[in-house]
Amino acid sequence: MQRVAKMPDIEKKPSQNDADACRSLMNLPPLGMDEEAISYDFRRYFAHTLGRDNHCTSSHYPYKALAFAIRDRLVERWKLTRASYEDSDCRRTFYLSLEFLMGRALSNAILNLDVDEPVKEAFLNLGVNLEDIRESEPDAGLGNGGLGRLAACFLDSCATLQLPVRGYGLRYEYGMFRQHIANGQQVEDPDHWLRDGNPWELERPEYTQRIKFGGHTEHLNGRVRWVDTQDVLAVPYDLPIPGYRNNTVNTLRLWKAAATDEFNLDEFNAGSYTESVEAKNDAEHITMVLYPNDASENGKELRLRQQYFLASASLRDVIREWLGGHSEFETFADKHCFQLNDTHPSISVAELMRQLMDEHGLSWDRAWEISSSTMAYTNHTLLPEALERWPVKLFQCLLPRLLEIIYEINARFLSEVALRWPGDTDRLRRMSLIEEGHEPMVRMAYLAIVGSFSINGVAALHTELLKKGLFHDFYELWPERFNNKTNGVTPRRWLAACNSGLRQLLDETIGNGWISDLPALAKMEKIADDNSFQRKWQKVRLANKQRLAKMVKLECNVEFDTDAMFDVQVKRIHEYKRQLLNILHVIHLYSRIKRGETDNWTKRCVLIGGKAAPGYDMAKLIIKLINNVARVVNKDRQVGNLLKVAFVPNYRVSAMEIIAPGTDLSEQISTAGKEASGTGNMKFMMNGAVTIGTLDGANIEILEEVGEANFFLFGLTTEEVEAMRSHYTPNAMIEQDSDLKQVMQLLESGHFNQFEPGIFDPIIESVRSPYDPWLTAADFRNYVVAQEQAAEAFQDTKRWTRMSIINSAKSGRFSTDRTMEEYNRDIWHLDKMTPSTSVF
Repeated sequence: MQRVAKMPDIEKKPSQNDADACRSLMNLPPLGMDEEAISYDFRRYFAHTLGRDNHCTSSHYPYKALAFAIRDRLVERWKLTRASYEDSDCRRTFYLSLEFLMGRALSNAILNLDVDEPVKEAFLNLGVNLEDIRESEPDAGLGNGGLGRLAACFLDSCATLQLPVRGYGLRYEYGMFRQHIANGQQVEDPDHWLRDGNPWELERPEYTQRIKFGGHTEHLNGRVRWVDTQDVLAVPYDLPIPGYRNNTVNTLRLWKAAATDEFNLDEFNAGSYTESVEAKNDAEHITMVLYPNDASENGKELRLRQQYFLASASLRDVIREWLGGHSEFETFADKHCFQLNDTHPSISVAELMRQLMDEHGLSWDRAWEISSSTMAYTNHTLLPEALERWPVKLFQCLLPRLLEIIYEINARFLSEVALRWPGDTDRLRRMSLIEEGHEPMVRMAYLAIVGSFSINGVAALHTELLKKGLFHDFYELWPERFNNKTNGVTPRRWLAACNSGLRQLLDETIGNGWISDLPALAKMEKIADDNSFQRKWQKVRLANKQRLAKMVKLECNVEFDTDAMFDVQVKRIHEYKRQLLNILHVIHLYSRIKRGETDNWTKRCVLIGGKAAPGYDMAKLIIKLINNVARVVNKDRQVGNLLKVAFVPNYRVSAMEIIAPGTDLSEQISTAGKEASGTGNMKFMMNGAVTIGTLDGANIEILEEVGEANFFLFGLTTEEVEAMRSHYTPNAMIEQDSDLKQVMQLLESGHFNQFEPGIFDPIIESVRSPYDPWLTAADFRNYVVAQEQAAEAFQDTKRWTRMSIINSAKSGRFSTDRTMEEYNRDIWHLDKMTPSTSVF
């Protein structure tokens, strides 16, 4: 008989005795929030839980001990928050996202708990360097770029606003990758961020879910069974999300994939060690790596597995909780909203239908009524290729029951379209959830739209372009479903925590209410010209630039002069974000210096950073060009301190927390009509950087706030971009512009790749191509003019300081607190819940 090592029974429910025992254990006095109590708990964890003494030389263990001490205080508030939601049976929102780029948790938790001073005092008395401890915390590898960071900001604001919102994501063992630069090229290393464990998480194995893949369906007497499946367990791990000094702690629940059978004991005893753990390894692949490269069929299958795994586990968890206190689904829709963060979780529409019908016996009509009134979809991209599309044959193999449901949704939906537009077969083809062709594809964004009561963009321009372009047919059918929710960032992390000098100045000048009411920064407008305030502002900015220069020296081995303008572009490397345009301008500046055109020169330090997707060859080549140009410029004695260039490797949240406060000029230069919103622009603005940018994404709304006098605008508008495409002649533009012609001559002569002939030919061809979708050459001249205006303004210290102050003062609109208030007002309709604080 085959012997298999089994996982614990996940269906076993706790007994009444278990519940009584748990209640008796909860009767504990509240933990102290003073220096003495925190110091005691830190020393206890360090000495007893971690078993360390004064011979310990690693900062990892003091970090872990402090994290445990802080987490204990979060857990007290966490349990009370959860109890307040359960006792009130309130309406709740569940935020499904494949990414949550949380960054480091320690500083944020200390700030939000209001224990920063007691912690500083405790470690001062202990003689321990608190900054070293903070720096030893790894960045959580749960996200990649703006999408994941936005999700993290949203959760922070929901907790601060005391909204009953829970996040659902995946507990990736490895982040996307750690980037290092070798010979100017991106090299991807594994980012095993969980190697030493995560002291902030709590495993919740009692809520483990079983997720199905493969198999086939059986239809009998109007019921459907999905059978012969290969099941995987979803094990939840909870992370606390503290609100700002309000005793609310919400939850981010992350799912880890595990095998139903740990290993086959007979195989192991027979010496087949690899085969004995094959099922375990196959299951764990689902949450092994954030965003596996989907260039291969195996990669595509793994991506789809991740998306379904997240959706199925999360929905099963919500229904489990619901049935714990209710016997039917009559009021389920009144109490639940599922916010889909971009297209990745859109399979949730079909999965909720499956669970309601197949597992709980609801009719199609009743299940659709519930599903379509609880799902809400946020779109984050204007790039058609970024919308999820999966081959029908992959769905048939991996998720056969889900494909049946999608076909039925599509049939019913197209009947509605046909009634509205009789005989319009082209429209039916355009709007179908199934894209016909040589290889039929499932259009996941369309599934999200059809199955959601709300569809929102993330900036005013982005939403208008969705309505006029990408989703125009759907907008004509359901205009009432479309709305805009301009993104934001949390001021707790992106100003209060990362810019302590400015935080102290603001507290002294306008009070500390701005941390939870960012529009209060507008009070600075009245003193933007005050000489005394300007001197204090300049002092803070100098300290921040010194800190950034230190990081650049450490990570890039490039000396940045703090008297120079710090010109920064850090974000995901993509052609539409136009890091290429930035480096063409750097080459232009280099060319001017070599020609001796340095009268009235503004010294400039250019910092660029970001990761390119492993399979994105052009983006990786742009990184190589940036580094080659940097090497030539930085070694040229004639250039000296007039111009420095650095590419910061492994761009991450903790790096941005140093970069944003030290930046003078924020580069937001995407081709108009391509950036959905952007949030880096908001982080820089909040910290006093001035933007140079196009009329794209949230740049438009930033410009509306600060005015043209405090923003360096350039480039074609969205309408001009579209009009130019049919007659774009970059070669003529290059010939007519002596500066651009000189830049192209330096590139084409191999000046930056003397020992690597031809390596940059694809970039040169893209700039010269009349089919360049990013219109790089078309915007070059206006970009140079705007850069000259910025350089001139920077030389006038009083003027630049005023611009910096005004940008920060006008950033109140871009707090995620405002964004979340709008989501709640228009989509979620949640009541704010205040946990009991009597125990504190």
